[in-house]
Amino acid sequence: MPRPLCATIHLDSMQHNLARARACAPQARVWAVVKANAYGHGLERGVKGFMGADGLALIETENALRLRELGWAKPILLLEGIFDASDVPLLAEHNINSTVHSIEQIRMLEYTQLYRPIDVHLKMNTGMNRLGFKPADYAAAYKRLRAIPGIRNITLMTHFANADELEHPRLSIAGQVQRFVEGAAGLEGERSLSNSGGVLHQADLQAQLQNDWVRPGVMLYGGTPGGGRTARDYGLRPTMTLSSEIIAIQDLVAGDTVGYGSRFEAPGRMQVGVVACGYADGYPRHAPHGTPVIVDGVRTTVVGRVSMDMMTVDLTPVSNPRVGSQVTLWGDGLPIDEVAGMAGTIGYELMCALAARVRVTEGRLGTHG
Repeated sequence: MPRPLCATIHLDSMQHNLARARACAPQARVWAVVKANAYGHGLERGVKGFMGADGLALIETENALRLRELGWAKPILLLEGIFDASDVPLLAEHNINSTVHSIEQIRMLEYTQLYRPIDVHLKMNTGMNRLGFKPADYAAAYKRLRAIPGIRNITLMTHFANADELEHPRLSIAGQVQRFVEGAAGLEGERSLSNSGGVLHQADLQAQLQNDWVRPGVMLYGGTPGGGRTARDYGLRPTMTLSSEIIAIQDLVAGDTVGYGSRFEAPGRMQVGVVACGYADGYPRHAPHGTPVIVDGVRTTVVGRVSMDMMTVDLTPVSNPRVGSQVTLWGDGLPIDEVAGMAGTIGYELMCALAARVRVTEGRLGTHG
């Protein structure tokens, strides 16, 4: 019998969240972002869950080819572009779009003969200062790309640093959009600006924010980019439920301690349940006492330090707990962002950190989502 720990992927929720992205930005086509192994959900399930998207976007050339092997025939976008000149022929052979964010990438395209036209996405650095051309250099980069035989369409692209906070005091979306408009003035091409935060705030920025393509990521997986609102507030549904079982129960008296470091001390008589899940499975090691879990449908909390293969939970609120009691660690009825916030991180990291040893299945979301 396999270990009871299991991640259930809800394809119906993935489809629902994609529909929410379309509803938020109805005039735009959608790149569904499937980088990081579809945020830990698996490329195969990304293809199935986002079959209705207009394109899939990711990072690695080898995984772009994997998408083609899985039967994805619609556009694919490399969000960081090519890493070596040897990647250029693959773009033409497999009809893959590439982001262009540096002079070095332009040189690769100039020095490699393209036997079939390709589409590229020219990235502008509007203040995030990771990738892209500064606004003052953008038109020159565009002109150089336009002169390359085999370059077909050039999409104008940027990325928002603080899309979760519309009026960020250092760098607002409106400020970035203004820089983009000035840097791209007079250039022909479709526009691709919005990540999840931009998509979710499209209605608030209708006048400034115009997209031909949007690039939602975490919202498709039932998480939020922040900003103080929950996934439920945005009408999103969890796409991954991590669940396990109680594999042992310990009866404690006042003064007994739990786990490595003896950090939790029982205040009186109580029971703790041992759950088959630990940080080697992707659960955050630094989740503190009080991090929520659900046991047999009852909300309770983590106690003691999370160890490699196990963790312990307070069974006080649970009626008749037993070995085999069902445990939800995040997902259906327990937002992943809430668990992540208690551990001092974000839901993105928990999804992406799911370990290879965790059994993965597919199933519909229950009534708690």
